[in-house]
Amino acid sequence: MSEAVAAAARKRGERRKAQTRAALVRAAQQLLAEGRTSVAVLEITELADVGMGSFYNHFATKEELFQAAVESALELQGVALDAWTRDLDDPAEVFARSFRLTGRLHRIEPQLSRVILASGLSMINSDFGLGPRALRDIEKGRATGRFTVRDAYSALLIAGGAALALGQAIHDHPERDDADLTDQVAEDLLRMFGVPPDEAVAICHSPLPDVLDMIHETLPDLPHEQPAG
Repeated sequence: MSEAVAAAARKRGERRKAQTRAALVRAAQQLLAEGRTSVAVLEITELADVGMGSFYNHFATKEELFQAAVESALELQGVALDAWTRDLDDPAEVFARSFRLTGRLHRIEPQLSRVILASGLSMINSDFGLGPRALRDIEKGRATGRFTVRDAYSALLIAGGAALALGQAIHDHPERDDADLTDQVAEDLLRMFGVPPDEAVAICHSPLPDVLDMIHETLPDLPHEQPAG
């Protein structure tokens, strides 16, 4: 076998392996979104449409798979947040836009939202998603005097708790306007962080990029759902 043929075979093998892992992660995310984490490995592999033996080529336990599923969802969120805020310099504006767009994700991408919410408070301290980006922006805001909080991490705990409660409230109360509720929470957080009230209002009620367009651009592989109404 020539080197070229062998290399092509290795690439096909790596591609198949990556596709199998991605299928398992997607299946785990679906189960997390449905609140079904006590299923057998066989049910996961059937949902992913992969062989039973393939599971253990990628994950030692179900818990490891579900952790990977949450981290994958958080990383998707993080990629989107980076894209949505790349044109901003003011840490208050960056924080607010990230929070406002994250709030809108809960209704536009309900499965992704439920996976992230399933991680619970661990989301705040995760290396992926909103948590590390919010901490970065709070630290920058504190260093530049934009925020008057004494400790960036304690401010992150407040913001993270608000983000989780907001997401759950949006699912629990479909009659509420998710955009208005999200913007009000973001405004209250900015005020709590020391941004003058008139500035907080202006920042949190400024126009946003088209959320659906941004999601399709930054997360093209998601099975997008159109929001009701």
